[in-house]
Amino acid sequence: MLDIKRLRLLWELDARGTVAAVAEALRYSPSAISQQLAQLEREAGVPLLLRVGRKLELTPAGHVLVAETHELLAGLERAEAALHGARAEVAGTVRLAVFQTAMLALMPQVLGRLRDAHPALRVEMVQHEPAAGLQETWARGFDLVVAEQYPGHAAPHFAGLDRQPLIADRISIGLPPVGLHETFDVVRSLRDAEHLPWVLEPEGAASRHWALQACRSAGFEPDVRYETADLQAHLRLIETGNAVALLPGLVHVGAARRIRLVGLPGNPERAVFTAARASASGHPALGAVREALRVEAELIGEHRDPSL
Repeated sequence: MLDIKRLRLLWELDARGTVAAVAEALRYSPSAISQQLAQLEREAGVPLLLRVGRKLELTPAGHVLVAETHELLAGLERAEAALHGARAEVAGTVRLAVFQTAMLALMPQVLGRLRDAHPALRVEMVQHEPAAGLQETWARGFDLVVAEQYPGHAAPHFAGLDRQPLIADRISIGLPPVGLHETFDVVRSLRDAEHLPWVLEPEGAASRHWALQACRSAGFEPDVRYETADLQAHLRLIETGNAVALLPGLVHVGAARRIRLVGLPGNPERAVFTAARASASGHPALGAVREALRVEAELIGEHRDPSL
């Protein structure tokens, strides 16, 4: 009989592409992964892998086995969800991937609410960029991801992940307070910020792509002098009179605002949402975390400054 743990390794290889990536994700040595895959081939009695250059590729038999393994893993998740659903207490561990803004704006209150309501529930959280968090959730590295999608910039789609909307997050121009630097004081629209220094997230970030397109649509190329994925650093550079940026409203939740905000035409918003594997969506622990996130997002929406 084929070993489910070795089948999982074959599935991981198909999902991640290399033995090294599988080893890193599962915290094994590459040699241990290779040995287990070789043992699986012996158990299967047919070639499952083909070496092409320095990479291993799946044979047709390997692809068939991966497809069946996907169904096995999904079935195991559904069985676990059903088992926990029969318990009176919400318990277990939920592994959560969250991007920085949501971690700061939502998670402190969410974790406190869950601790009070479900003391047997353990939440493990890692800060991840949304695209990486979605992929890792699909690949079973996490159970749930809080991710974002900017207007006109679709977040990566992975089959088998369900999505639930969380909050619509208004995007505005962030500027230093009036009187700090006169060159910033005259800004009343995006075009007025043409000659100012900008701070953006690094290349590849959806927020950067969207900001560049917004500036180009306004008729200019922004003078990008500073790059950082840390939006708290964006705020600091803005409030000290060193930069301008396009900021989502969640950045200001729970903190004293020391910057000036100017709206954009059409009041654009990024969509913040949760995603989980559909096969695990019936797990009570996962449902409890999603519900706590929903409640917190609703509270933020009720008390949010209309300019945000």
